[in-house]
Amino acid sequence: MDDISTSTLFIILGVLILVSAFFSSSETGMMSLNKYRLRHLSQSGHKTAKKVSALLERPDRLIGLILIGNNLVNIAASAIATIIGLRLYGDYGVAVATIGLTVVLLIFAEVTPKTLAAYFPEKIAFPASYVLAALLVPFYPFVWGLNLITNGVLKIFRINLDNREDSLTHEELKTVVNEAGALIPRRHQDMLLSVLDLENVTVDDIMVPRNEIVGIDINDDWKDIVKMLTHGTHTRILLYRDTLDDAVGFVHSRDVLRLLSKTQFCKETLLRAVREIYFVPEGTPLNVQLLKFQRNKIRIGLVVDEYGDIQGLVTLEDILEEIVGDFTTTMDVPSANNIKQPDGSYLVDASSSIRDLNKQFKWKLPEDGPRTLNGLILEHLEEIPTDNLCLRLFGYPIEVLDIKDNMVKQVKIFPHLYRKRRIAVR
Repeated sequence: MDDISTSTLFIILGVLILVSAFFSSSETGMMSLNKYRLRHLSQSGHKTAKKVSALLERPDRLIGLILIGNNLVNIAASAIATIIGLRLYGDYGVAVATIGLTVVLLIFAEVTPKTLAAYFPEKIAFPASYVLAALLVPFYPFVWGLNLITNGVLKIFRINLDNREDSLTHEELKTVVNEAGALIPRRHQDMLLSVLDLENVTVDDIMVPRNEIVGIDINDDWKDIVKMLTHGTHTRILLYRDTLDDAVGFVHSRDVLRLLSKTQFCKETLLRAVREIYFVPEGTPLNVQLLKFQRNKIRIGLVVDEYGDIQGLVTLEDILEEIVGDFTTTMDVPSANNIKQPDGSYLVDASSSIRDLNKQFKWKLPEDGPRTLNGLILEHLEEIPTDNLCLRLFGYPIEVLDIKDNMVKQVKIFPHLYRKRRIAVR
């Protein structure tokens, strides 16, 4: 070393710092790569992506190679810096070299290259993969020995390296969709999120409640039955005897039109056209029910509880609307029963579904209890109100306007006065 000039040592030291920066940036770049994008590029035939994927299949070998190279370079740089320090500052040269090299390495060989690699991992990792793959050949014995020792230490602590989890959880996948930004249109993001949420929504959440099911009592006068059949707005009509619990079956409007064209159209011929009822247990998740509808080639079913009593009606269209949104209305336009007032309040039909209100107006009413606003109010009051009153329900000021048949029929909600504190004022 005494024969090498100081200027040459400075040049060697600069090269070693650059090599250290290469190893540091390579490590961060390799570990910061989006593994799903990398997998896509590899499957698409991207040669560099395949090389990077091959290196990342054994991250212990890759990290071992990088750390061996980085430590060798840093130790060599430290030795050269010490020689330079002794030549320039004598006995104080060791301290000067230690402090100076530490600052230089932190700035130019650690923080700066690693920050750059963290922001642009592909631009750093892809070119570096060729150098690392070439270095792995001569350094393989050292890397293998190092991995043998480190893996042995990990086994002592009962850490199994074979149980790596590369799959995304349900919530992580939702986060990926939410953060897709401009890559996926907002409308498509909503649809994907709705598909992911199907397992968290049951048929009870979207069914037509029992009291709103439109059906025909087969024991009514025949003229009334024909009038309801010809003036009905639904494609499938439920037939029952006296009560919904004695349901007969569904009749399709197409079959009704065919029967009306015949001269002999009576109750007997109508009953022969009835289709068998498909029953759905309450609490069935929508993703399960969607598959059942598809498997059985059925589009409509009656939701029953554990006692066999009919609770509501669910259709294939209801499930599809949970994914793509309403077919006939838009969530941005209030329904006829929920009207915005000039003062910012809303006149709301209390029989409205809480989920629909939250989706339509972006409110935050709880969905884990009663399914209608009327039910939520009655649960909170713990009694059926006899007079109009005001209350604050889960932060929303509400004025009860109409009470009829032991039910709250209409309320006025003031969402612009919403407060997060859950206090009730009667």
